[in-house]
Amino acid sequence: MIGVEARKQVWRLRTYVGLALVAVIPVVFTVAFKVNPPHGSALGLFDLTASGINIPIAALAGESAFLLIVVVSLFAGDSVSSEAGWGSLRYLLVRPISRNRLLGSKLLIAAALAVVATFAVSAVGLAVGTVAFGWHPVTTPTLTTVSQTGAVGRLALATLYVAWSQAAYLAFAFMLSTMTDSAFGAVAGGVGVGVVSQILNNISALNGTSYIYPTHYVDAWQSLFFQHGWRTSGMLNGIVLQVPYVVVFLALGWWWFNRKDVLS
Repeated sequence: MIGVEARKQVWRLRTYVGLALVAVIPVVFTVAFKVNPPHGSALGLFDLTASGINIPIAALAGESAFLLIVVVSLFAGDSVSSEAGWGSLRYLLVRPISRNRLLGSKLLIAAALAVVATFAVSAVGLAVGTVAFGWHPVTTPTLTTVSQTGAVGRLALATLYVAWSQAAYLAFAFMLSTMTDSAFGAVAGGVGVGVVSQILNNISALNGTSYIYPTHYVDAWQSLFFQHGWRTSGMLNGIVLQVPYVVVFLALGWWWFNRKDVLS
């Protein structure tokens, strides 16, 4: 079942479009800074032209706030609702496949595609950045020099963290996908949660509650590069924060789908 679902999802146009969207940003960054090098630091980070490793770091920071949310919501929100919209969902369930197994396989593939999309940002950025600006150590804003292998290791950890930081949006879009036949509505719901979370997180009057919003710790991985030492407390908080959202949204989606009249 998982293999069939993987082939079905991977070969769909929206998968190629989503992956292309996240991969093109580091290419644009690289071309822009190669053609028109900035003077001093850029984007509030460090000199992006000093090392090719800086490009994926900047791209990851730029895309995690919105574009990755859109792509992750696309993969999750389209997974079940598109089948319902096409009328093929009922035929899948006529076969000896349980609803739980069907949902599990679709969720697993959607999550895998979300992880691939996040790593595509770093991998493409590292490749094009190295070609354009060379393979040099990274000098952080605190004037700490990190070796190439050390910087790539931190980048891999940061990429994993950013991928997990999208879990709440993925779970919410997947939940909506089990409740509606409109793939657009499910995708828009996942994106909407991300946008609303960012707006609420930036309202100063709500600072006392900002730690409960899914986007609050999305940039915590930057402490791996932008501060002295490894300060991972923010990352640990961000990892834990996603858990209740994932559990609640997926539980609601599973409950709804198992009581839903799909075969009528």
